[in-house]
Amino acid sequence: MNPAPTPTSDRLSDYLAADAVIDHGHRSIRALADALRPVGDDPVEAAKTAFLFVRDEVEHVIDAADPRVTWRASDVLRERVGICHAKAHLLAALLRAQGIPAGFCYQELSALHGLNAVYLHGRWSRLDARGNRTGAGGEFSLDVEKLAWPVEPERGERDHPEIHPAPAPVVVDFLMTAEPGPGWYEKGLPRTL
Repeated sequence: MNPAPTPTSDRLSDYLAADAVIDHGHRSIRALADALRPVGDDPVEAAKTAFLFVRDEVEHVIDAADPRVTWRASDVLRERVGICHAKAHLLAALLRAQGIPAGFCYQELSALHGLNAVYLHGRWSRLDARGNRTGAGGEFSLDVEKLAWPVEPERGERDHPEIHPAPAPVVVDFLMTAEPGPGWYEKGLPRTL
């Protein structure tokens, strides 16, 4: 069983902030957030719709064998491709654009895996929009975690329950300096925070 997700900040406003990576004020992000907004403005439906869009409409670079590197939310949306971290950046931007607090969580698998947490109904729930093409099992659920990959401690894997308001600097630094090309993610993707 995974540990309960725990925010690293007590201020929900930190989980709504925009920055150079989570650029939810960008017109393309705002336009998509508006288009995905359900009738009646139900925040759970809004979160689910955003999750499904990122999981199913944005390719994971490994699944697609795509050589492009994206990291800024608006770039991930424009290119419709990204590694798990980039997809988490886009999901956070789409949620924050709709006033739904969202943060970043990590797992140490064969490399550092990025996912999100969302604050709805007075509590945090983790969501993993990585994409399910290669056996991953991420589903939208606020009650029972349905993440892409289970952590296997016997293999040295580790789950980080902390919910960060901003993406991990080690991830952003890696993505900003990665050179596009086949297998770019194999050349220095962080293994730990």
